[in-house]
Amino acid sequence: MNIKEARFVKSSAKVSECPDTGKREYAFIGRSNVGKSSLINMLTGVKGLAMTSSMPGKTQCINHFIINDSWYVVDLPGYGYARCGKEARERLRAMIEGYITGREEMYLLFVLIDSRHAPQKIDVDFIRWLGENGIPFSIVFTKADKLGRVRLAENVEKYKETLLEEWEELPPVFITSSEDRRGREEILEYIDTINKME
Repeated sequence: MNIKEARFVKSSAKVSECPDTGKREYAFIGRSNVGKSSLINMLTGVKGLAMTSSMPGKTQCINHFIINDSWYVVDLPGYGYARCGKEARERLRAMIEGYITGREEMYLLFVLIDSRHAPQKIDVDFIRWLGENGIPFSIVFTKADKLGRVRLAENVEKYKETLLEEWEELPPVFITSSEDRRGREEILEYIDTINKME
């Protein structure tokens, strides 16, 4: 897929404020500081499209970006950010869950996982919740350039083994790096294939 144009449309503090797009939305989510905004910039080829930060919890709203005037990338707030207050955490949780379970345009959720770490309970629990709610999703391992080939393969396999303790089969899995653009073509081809389906 060739991305000719990607532009920011709207940042929404509530699901009810999201734009009336009428087009398919592909949402991206993960733990805070997993490299979500960097991945979106890498996929779209537009540096600075999604705001990146070394500070976890930077994304506090639902951000819509239109791609080629035909489909949307949606940047969701990260989950599991503990440094904000309880009230703010609850607001973000309600916003995330409201979008994922209630947004008709949301066609697929990409769940980002930091490939450098062993399976994290918060990620496993979140993926379990998606399954319980029948949410279509794919798994994206980020920061693959930070590890050697063998260690990367071991970490990804360990995650798969952990998930397969509860799942009969796993959704598509992608391995990415925002630094060397690894996984870009695979994800875009996957989205393109979905977009061509009725």
